[in-house]
Amino acid sequence: MTATDKKPAMTAAAFDALVRERYSCRAFLGEPVPEGVIRQIFETAQRTASWCNAQSWKVDLVSGAKLGELSRALLADVTSGSPGGSDIPPPPEYQGEYLARRRAAGFALYASLGISREDRARRREQMLENYRFFGAPHVAIVSSPASLGPYGYIDCGGFVANVQNAAQSHGVATIAQAAVVLRPKAIRAVLPVPPDRHLVCAISMGYADPGHPANGFRTERATFDETVTLHT
Repeated sequence: MTATDKKPAMTAAAFDALVRERYSCRAFLGEPVPEGVIRQIFETAQRTASWCNAQSWKVDLVSGAKLGELSRALLADVTSGSPGGSDIPPPPEYQGEYLARRRAAGFALYASLGISREDRARRREQMLENYRFFGAPHVAIVSSPASLGPYGYIDCGGFVANVQNAAQSHGVATIAQAAVVLRPKAIRAVLPVPPDRHLVCAISMGYADPGHPANGFRTERATFDETVTLHT
């Protein structure tokens, strides 16, 4: 048996299809995901590799009335004019190809919704959908120990990716959101996330609304040659 034979082509093809099918859902149906499915998703993601097996992630999974309370707190904080904040400093700016990709994603979203660049009112309203979690019935707030710093954030990034891929395997749509954790005071007013744990991101999850135009576009990905340098 060769090394190639040890990994069936069917498994590789299935994983490739799963990853390619996944996208950031921005319109959910209100139907909740069964608790058993939620449990399976997070148990699968718990197998994520981490520095020294630290498994730095913790999840506050919010649904039902508590989710409504969290949404109201976030919306009140945003619309109050508060500058917000962040446990993890965001990038001071995007440049070059990273700026181009960010803009392309935003333009594609607004184009799918028929929102022009000049329509600031509708652009703001769409921005506020972040704090309504795009109608998702479940939101996972992911945090990491402040003491682990960037190592913990890297662990959480792998965990978030595995949550999303595991969810996709169950037909559950997701979107990872940085905007939500840019309002740490609002989150901590509702959830008992201690200050010695840094808020990393939120993952909104549920069943996608297939007819909503916000779910009708896909972002482009860089090629192998653009991202990988071979050294032989």
